[in-house]
Amino acid sequence: MMREGQAIAIHRADYAAPAYWIDTVDLTFDLDPAKTRVLSRLRVRRNADVPAQPLRLDGDELNLARVMVNGAGTSFKLDGGQLVLENLPEGTGPFELEIFTTCAPAKNTQLSGLYVSQGTFFTQCEAEGFRRITYFLDRPDVMASYSVLLRASKADYPVLLSNGNLVDSGELEDGRHFAKWVDPHKKPSYLFALVAGKLVAREQKIKSRAGREHLLQVYVRPGDLEKTEHAMNSLMASIAWDEARFGLSLDLDRFMIVATSDFNMGAMENKGLNIFNTKYVLASQATATDVDFANIESVVGHEYFHNWTGNRVTCRDWFQLSLKEGLTVFRDQEFSMDMAGSPSARAVKRIEDVRVLRTVQFPEDAGPMAHPVRPDSYVEINNFYTVTIYEKGSEVVRMQHNLVGRDGFAKGLKLYFERHDGQAVTCDDFAQAMADANPGSPLAQHLEQFKRWYSQAGTPRVKAVGQYDADARRYTLTLSQSCPATPGQPDKLPFVIPVTLGLVGTDGRALALQLDGEAAAGAPERTVVLTEGEMTLTFTGVDVPPVPSLLRSFSAPVVLDCEYSDAELLTLLAHDSDAFNRWEAGQRLMLRIAINAIADGALLAGVNGQIGQNLLPQPLVQAMRDVLRHPTLDAAFKELVLTLPSEGYIAEQLDTVDPQRVHAVREALREQLALALRDDWVWAWEEHHATGGYRPDAVSAGRRALAGLALGMLCLAARSSGDIVWPGKTYQRFKDAGNMTDRFNALAALVGSGHELAAPALARFHALFKDDALVLDKWFALQAGAPDRGGQVLPAVRQLMKHPDFHIKNPNRARSVIFSYCNGNPGGFHRTDAAGYVFWADRVLELDSLNPQVAARLARALDRWKKLAEPYRTAAHEAISRVAAKSDLSNDVREVVTRALAD
Repeated sequence: MMREGQAIAIHRADYAAPAYWIDTVDLTFDLDPAKTRVLSRLRVRRNADVPAQPLRLDGDELNLARVMVNGAGTSFKLDGGQLVLENLPEGTGPFELEIFTTCAPAKNTQLSGLYVSQGTFFTQCEAEGFRRITYFLDRPDVMASYSVLLRASKADYPVLLSNGNLVDSGELEDGRHFAKWVDPHKKPSYLFALVAGKLVAREQKIKSRAGREHLLQVYVRPGDLEKTEHAMNSLMASIAWDEARFGLSLDLDRFMIVATSDFNMGAMENKGLNIFNTKYVLASQATATDVDFANIESVVGHEYFHNWTGNRVTCRDWFQLSLKEGLTVFRDQEFSMDMAGSPSARAVKRIEDVRVLRTVQFPEDAGPMAHPVRPDSYVEINNFYTVTIYEKGSEVVRMQHNLVGRDGFAKGLKLYFERHDGQAVTCDDFAQAMADANPGSPLAQHLEQFKRWYSQAGTPRVKAVGQYDADARRYTLTLSQSCPATPGQPDKLPFVIPVTLGLVGTDGRALALQLDGEAAAGAPERTVVLTEGEMTLTFTGVDVPPVPSLLRSFSAPVVLDCEYSDAELLTLLAHDSDAFNRWEAGQRLMLRIAINAIADGALLAGVNGQIGQNLLPQPLVQAMRDVLRHPTLDAAFKELVLTLPSEGYIAEQLDTVDPQRVHAVREALREQLALALRDDWVWAWEEHHATGGYRPDAVSAGRRALAGLALGMLCLAARSSGDIVWPGKTYQRFKDAGNMTDRFNALAALVGSGHELAAPALARFHALFKDDALVLDKWFALQAGAPDRGGQVLPAVRQLMKHPDFHIKNPNRARSVIFSYCNGNPGGFHRTDAAGYVFWADRVLELDSLNPQVAARLARALDRWKKLAEPYRTAAHEAISRVAAKSDLSNDVREVVTRALAD
């Protein structure tokens, strides 16, 4: 493991092509958990464009036994984890390099490289895991053809898988067998994969539009096969969608998915052999919620779409990570929206995606780990698998899509593959293809400026000021942009910001748009492109005072500063034709109330800082009632509108944060909304709780979501009023539910309201699902993330860590308890006695000795400590400093805490 003293910052500006190319890789594995033997035969040649120099191959925790060049022994040396070869054949002709090493997969708790999970071999090579398998030029711009021979005990490892096509298999002596795999496509080492164990498969043969037959396989452990139908259906839907939408076909004879419960990530797109966290494969109506079903569809789609956007064309270097991830997130979002069907269901998906961006990525942009979509430097690349690279990167791709149009984007993607298929390229190459395929488009006109989205960190702010002249029937809208300083980037140049907008009359009408100088009024919506620091738009023929509806469908990842009055926001909430801005209006109203209440110290009264005053104005209550009872709005949309902004999102709007005040105010708002709409919640429950036979489609899932919210609100109202009827009904619902969504919604309602029936419900839930790891993760997470009333959550979390079913080495289980508390429960985590911070520091250090990637992600929980009020701020600083003082921290954690402590 790389430890302190070895950490070296890597800079994008220092990129240089490799001194050698590797054309072919022939690997032979003799698999053994304690000592796996790896024989690597490489066909290597010098890069004629680079001055002659030694060959330096990366390695980590390997035992080197033999090195040969062209069949003869050769001298070598080991230098800081690298194998250095100097006496190599002269000239640029190819030579054969043979390396024999061993490794210990059973001891590999990092889950990077080759490791063993519950008796099965798995690999994870992105970003730099292949060097833990054999010495190699472990960088994405070295693309080679792979042939892999696997040998192992047939009784212990009857299934032997690798990338590509199976070309041979058979029996060996001593009860062993072999399988040989050849990948017909060149790939970088990070896409290598190997799986060996006792697995069973769901299989499906399909025929592409081009008439080619393919075998699809989903491998799981015995006993889980019946939970793979949805994953297989999602894979088939992904293949069909990519062919229909972009003309991209599956390019292998077979495509395999394998699930494991020990995995640092959600899934990995290894060419033709995708390895998945079980969380994103296994589902049945008895064990998986609607959210689980949707996530499986999305992640299966994401990894499959990487087959082209990431595998066929990959990254030149890891600074270009968003080239594949941002683009593929955009593609999986579009896939999910298309699969959702109706316009309202598409809008729900868009809102959910933006909510993640604004609650997680915007804070990252404003914190010590802020970095551009294409970073300039890193110490540990694993720390840059971030929401900025993925979700903000997706928004950058979406802006290009909007600037060239749907058909133009398809043309750009086609040109991208024509130019770069089989290559390792950059973000600039993608943007250039989009612009070149669409000459005359706003993207082509402003391409160099648009690329600032890749190079500048931070979240731009767009300020909008409108003025209506009734006599002249003119409305003037001035838009201006700015971007706050971020670490290493004090000053920012203007971005290219597409702003999709409309005007809504105070009478609710969508107004036709006619800019000054235009001959006639046009459609009620258009996209303007803000490229300067400020621009002014003058609309003519405006007969009534308008309310501007800006950034429709969240057309750019920016913060909108617009001084809406309450009345204007209520108009948008009631009438805006854009579903995103309708939702956004409700969020702004609730956020405004919360921020005002937090600022008003007089509101805190009584025990534990309870809010003793009703915060909800009657017009807002009525507006929420109107949304809830609206006859045509989608149920899923109603659930989103009536869900309050999270504590984390509220906190990000404040200059100084007292987490307990934020928690108290939000809890007060929830309870007051529950009481104010009690009869309406009863109606919502009665109208939506019966969805018939279980189907995870968008309409049915939306009805269950709204029914679940109603049940939670009714239990909250019962807590305040002393009512015992609804908690009793909720417990009965919990017992009788025919699917996990309804069962878990009922359990969450009891736990969230703190009702005494929560304890027997939790015990019953554990008894029912004690043998299902993924369901137990939900059970652990629900308790660790429960509202903290009186400081009871941290002691509960400590007890959960002592539970026989808790295993800190399993990333899913660690996340379910430790992350749910530290990252997902600010009211419980930010304690005035600092006990939450002490717990965090202990867990970061404990996990760092086992799995630095997981530890580094936990370390991010205190990124925003400088915003905290006292006494939290000083206590958080002390906790981070304690972690930073540890002498043998991994590079992963040290980079995070060092940046957090930097001025």
